[in-house]
Amino acid sequence: MDMKSTNPILLSIPERFESERLIIRAPLLDDGPMVNAAVSASIGELRPWMPWARTVPTEEQSEVISRQGRIHYLERSDLRMYVIHKETGEFIGSSGLHRIDWQARKFEIGYWLSTEHCGKGYMTEAVDRITEFAIQELQANRIEIRVDSRNDRSIRIAERLGFTLEGTLRNDKCDAYGMLSHTRIFAKVRGAEYS
Repeated sequence: MDMKSTNPILLSIPERFESERLIIRAPLLDDGPMVNAAVSASIGELRPWMPWARTVPTEEQSEVISRQGRIHYLERSDLRMYVIHKETGEFIGSSGLHRIDWQARKFEIGYWLSTEHCGKGYMTEAVDRITEFAIQELQANRIEIRVDSRNDRSIRIAERLGFTLEGTLRNDKCDAYGMLSHTRIFAKVRGAEYS
């Protein structure tokens, strides 16, 4: 089925694509252990920004999350994507397209990177390729990146990739420590930044 289908589950969406250094793919069965190892090793850096990182998950919980991600990808309700290094086969992090509105063709890109792979441009490369995927394959009209206003690394990714800061939601949510935080909303919109 093509992108004109009214039922998202009928859409033909690739489950894997690549960038220069990375493989970006939908979750598979038995991905849980590699995801769990990365989360466990990176929990200190993830905890302030990711609500799900308040505690270290068990390997079984990580497998459940991966399998749910697989189901959601097939349902087209959420497109979780794992980022794998082409040469080494290492799991680098997770990204994807979330809070999907198929009628409006609106997507939100979320992302996190394992600590050992920070500072090498991997997530900028992955988010750039996922943005291109959303534009070309999914005919996105709007792509958002929502970031805690204190998360400088994530903000720099949005800025580097030409996303426009549209505004800040003040006292938007509580962080992992119960403190109110602000959320910056960056976006690319069809007709404004891309055609």
